Amino acid sequence: MPAISRSTLEVKQIDHVTLVVANLEKSRQFYAGLLGMAEVTRPDFGFPGLWFQAGGTQIHINITSPEAGSPGVSYDATNITRALHVAFEVADAEIATAQLRERGIEIIAGPRPRPDGAIQLYILDPDGHQIEIYSNVK
Repeated sequence: MPAISRSTLEVKQIDHVTLVVANLEKSRQFYAGLLGMAEVTRPDFGFPGLWFQAGGTQIHINITSPEAGSPGVSYDATNITRALHVAFEVADAEIATAQLRERGIEIIAGPRPRPDGAIQLYILDPDGHQIEIYSNVK
């Protein structure tokens, strides 16, 4: 295998992740109301959307349209931890699990330990995007 030369791009961080959704208010309730992200000012792009802050990364929410496509992802993986998902770190995944269950949110996998010792669980957002919630062991 040939040696891989160092890239000149040198990515510094993930700036944002964009998700396409069917209903902005349901997404606001999920990302701000349930997950506790701060809604931040979004420039006027000429189409509907929302922005949320998740640590140093933003979550950009765009409404479904011919240009943006349809919401959700079709999951046909037999192991959801290998399927397309977005992961969010929380202080304590066990407490998050209890809070999610109290609010009637279905846990589709976990909580369980990852090989690196973190505790992870999976839920779906209102449009079927798979979300991992995890915390590092204290």
